[in-house]
Amino acid sequence: MSGRAPGVSGPEGRDRPADDRPADELPADDLPVDELPADLDATRLVGPTVFPDVARRRIAGAIYLLGAAACAAGALAVGYGLGPAAVVLAVAGVYHVLAGWPLRVDETQALVIATRAIGFPVGHASAQLAWYGWRSRPVWRVLCYSADDPPSRRGLVELDGLDGHVMGSYDEPNPEDWSAFAPGAPPEAGPG
Repeated sequence: MSGRAPGVSGPEGRDRPADDRPADELPADDLPVDELPADLDATRLVGPTVFPDVARRRIAGAIYLLGAAACAAGALAVGYGLGPAAVVLAVAGVYHVLAGWPLRVDETQALVIATRAIGFPVGHASAQLAWYGWRSRPVWRVLCYSADDPPSRRGLVELDGLDGHVMGSYDEPNPEDWSAFAPGAPPEAGPG
């Protein structure tokens, strides 16, 4: 044995010797380092965010239906509870195929449609993908703030992810108090 714990790395990815001391007694260089995998690290993101297409559910649905067919064939040949498994897989497969809507309106198009629908010039906006109904139809929910500084209005627009029609919108005066963040505002007093 080499005296190293398998799969335990120190800083810079170097293997470090196995050490049974509590973490508070280890030197800072020997403490394990938590880090995100490269594909989950948002600081390395370049370019626009791409939402995965919900139509990928159809792939899972096809796999469930193939499994249902295999279980049904097994139930006819051997029995032993494969019939109920075939029914469950078939129901899951049909649902996934029916809920696999193609996402035809991307987040950029959703922001443009919401800006046109809200009724005031938009500054900051944020889009969220949600689902509507038992068949999980894709819906964009877009939160918009007015372009003035600080924003005097805010609104929410909900639009269909398939054809882009506006399902509803709501706007109101912005109730948030931004005065503490205005240029030249006095700093807030801390606890006495």
